[in-house]
Amino acid sequence: MSTLKRDPSEVRRRLLSEAARILSEGGPAALSARRLAKEAETSTMAVYTHFGSMPELVRALTREGFARFLVRVEAVPRSEDPVAELAELCGVYQAFARVELDVYAVLFGGATLVGFTLTDEDRAMGVDVLRHPRDAIRRCIAAGRFHPDADPDLLVRQLFCQMHGLAQLAHAGYLIGAHGPDEVLAAMTRDFAIAAGDSPDAAVRSVTEGLDRRIS
Repeated sequence: MSTLKRDPSEVRRRLLSEAARILSEGGPAALSARRLAKEAETSTMAVYTHFGSMPELVRALTREGFARFLVRVEAVPRSEDPVAELAELCGVYQAFARVELDVYAVLFGGATLVGFTLTDEDRAMGVDVLRHPRDAIRRCIAAGRFHPDADPDLLVRQLFCQMHGLAQLAHAGYLIGAHGPDEVLAAMTRDFAIAAGDSPDAAVRSVTEGLDRRIS
């Protein structure tokens, strides 16, 4: 199909997807307008028409990636059980890391961006992803499920580190055999809730409920 006959939005989407794959597999040294155009089956002119420059393309990829992530996160409904809601958000995180593998690598460090500079505004979008689980943690505290003096900002960062570590190890193929990624996710989320102050029985019930209805 020629570039002229392709929907401009489809060309843009394909350029972003291919850029993510190239960065994930080969790093910034592998990303050039010529290679990207070839992989996306378009022209180098299309790269500059849509993004202006390669650094702007990488910024657009970052923004697009976080937007895709937030679509999944914001689809999680508010629950009367905030621990179940938090567990569902953890399931969404892992699903995104699996389905959007290349984009995830660009967003969270699996693909280095040396040579491409992101602004503070770009990076702030990553922090914004934490807003939803942090709000769920606050409701866990308000509901008496977590310790009343718990720090939501600290807890959500601890959870973020755990979720990222799980995603990275699952991708690397280390979580095989008797205890796969889903089982580790359930145990990790349950233990996080218990450490934050929830009772073991309540944590098991809520985490099981939340992960059972997670978005895939």
